[in-house]
This record gives sequence, C-alpha cells and structure tokens, in this order.
Amino acid sequence: MTTNASNDLDSFLAEMADVKPIETTNTVALNNKNKETLAQKLKRRALEKEIQQDDNGLSVDKVDPVDPHDFLSYKQDGVQEGVFKNLRLGKYQIDTHLMLNHLKFDEARQTLYQTLNDCHERGIRTVLIQHGIGLNSKPFPAFLKSYVNQWLKQIDIVIAYHSALKQHGGLGSVYVLLKKHPNQKLINRERNRKG
Repeated sequence: MTTNASNDLDSFLAEMADVKPIETTNTVALNNKNKETLAQKLKRRALEKEIQQDDNGLSVDKVDPVDPHDFLSYKQDGVQEGVFKNLRLGKYQIDTHLMLNHLKFDEARQTLYQTLNDCHERGIRTVLIQHGIGLNSKPFPAFLKSYVNQWLKQIDIVIAYHSALKQHGGLGSVYVLLKKHPNQKLINRERNRKG
C-alpha cells in the first residue's frame, strides 16, 4: 500500500472506531410511509361526501338523443290543459332562472337536481332552465339538452315542462312547472276556506 492509501485507511478506521454493528433480529421494522397524509385524508373525505350527495337518482347512462332544434314537451297525467297551455306560452311568472349550459356535465346534473328541490321547498313553482341548443356539443349534438329532457322526467316534483319562447331562450331553454309544496297547499286551503 502507498502512504496515501494507508493514511486514508487509518483515517477511516479512526472514524469508525466507535461505531457498533446493528443487532440482527427476526422482526421487520415498519416505517409509516403508507400512513395517510392530511391532504390525502381531506381528498378522501371530499370524495366520500360527493358520493353521499350524489344520490339524486338522475341517470347518466343511456339517453335518447334529441335534435338541437326539437321542442321539449312533457306533462304528467292530471295536469290541466289550460295550465299546460299557459306554461307553454310563458304566461307564468318565472321565479327562478337556472343556467346549465356553461357547467360541466356532472355539475349540471347536480345543480339541476338541487335547484329544483330547493325551489320546491321554498314554494317556487315556475323555473326557467337554460340548457343551450348544443349544435356543436360532444359526443353528439344537443348532448346536455337530451339529458335535461330525460332528467326532468325522473324528478317527481316536475309535473310539466316545455321549450321556452324566443325571448326566454327558445329551443335552448325550457319552462318547468313544479308541484305545489304541501305547505303551499295548506296556505291556499286556509286562504280559500269559507268561514
């Protein structure tokens, strides 16, 4: 060995003089690398909350496509022709205006369901929903319009809807008529009661 290598070895051995070898055992030391971080925990909770909130039952599966220029029209049995005609002609006061055409698909679905239920709870009967015509929407034209047409039929508080007049958005919008809330029925009964 050269003197330089000998000095390096001596220096190394001097540095390692107080080092003790690791004792061998038959156990495995686990470190908590798999422990969930705060960010992961918050993200998981948000996803769980979203799943719990997304139990609205509005179908995201197969939809029957409608043409962008089709009128949307629906009424439940029992809705009087005069009531439906007034809805179709835009004669009812629009209490709420909901714009879905700039939202992402899932946001539009959740917003539609939540807004209509909130309106029903507050006694609001007429809602104007703007879904857009969707000439260039993907994966097919009138994508959101087709789903709105399907979803409104799946919401039991919706008793009728019809495409709006031109001044309210035309074929890109729809008037929606909601059932009376039981509290509103009671108020009307009291108001009309003869005494």
